[in-house]
Amino acid sequence: MNERLRSALAQRGVPPAALATVCEVDPKTVIRWLGGRVPHARHRWAVAHHLQVDETFIWPEPHPRAAQVAGPGAGLVATYPDRASVPRELWLSLLLEAEQGIDVLVFSGTFFAQSNPRIATMLAQRAAAGVKVRLCFGDPHGHAVAIRGREEGIGDALAAKIGASLTYYRPLLGTSGCEIRLHDTTLYNSLFRYDDDLLVNPHVWGRPASANPLLHLQKDGELGWFDGYAQSFDAVWGSARPWTNDTEGSQSHGRQD
Repeated sequence: MNERLRSALAQRGVPPAALATVCEVDPKTVIRWLGGRVPHARHRWAVAHHLQVDETFIWPEPHPRAAQVAGPGAGLVATYPDRASVPRELWLSLLLEAEQGIDVLVFSGTFFAQSNPRIATMLAQRAAAGVKVRLCFGDPHGHAVAIRGREEGIGDALAAKIGASLTYYRPLLGTSGCEIRLHDTTLYNSLFRYDDDLLVNPHVWGRPASANPLLHLQKDGELGWFDGYAQSFDAVWGSARPWTNDTEGSQSHGRQD
């Protein structure tokens, strides 16, 4: 069964017969798609366009396909002109299907919680299933956040956004398998890793991360982009400090008022 196609139809309120009309096929053909048959390319595009979801969400390409890309860009699955163009269904499916680890590196990551108010509950559920969850936010009292706020022209608003974002994750404090840290590093990219999938949101000077492109990478057998970004997460994580309720408002990293 293609549960993703079935879910997308249900969420959009589109009956199979209506999708058949849009794609100019027999309704029985759509039933076969729901049963697991993969349609021709033009029909896949028509379905994705009509349901406003990414085609690879409904019909994911097998991981070995990404490894066929040669050169230093091996592992590049897809690119998006900005973060808002990434289908919400892709964020959710990667989170729900993670089996080993979920790593997030951001300054505030406000959208990550506001687009899914149940994010803390879902992360706790993944941790209970044995997934290691590591969330790393910018230190609202650190130098890097102050500099980034000035560069974006929002001043102290970035620190305030981090404080607001952290409130969504307070229920995770003390949850086995979940750890939250605060970093004070120059952040060149926001990173979202789910097992062997990695979403990289590059930062452009003076522009919010949401307005910048996003790369979808997958780990393959060769050293490529995925490994470099994954290693950068580990480096920042290693220098970050644990976040707890009683240290939320504390001074850190030697910043002087």
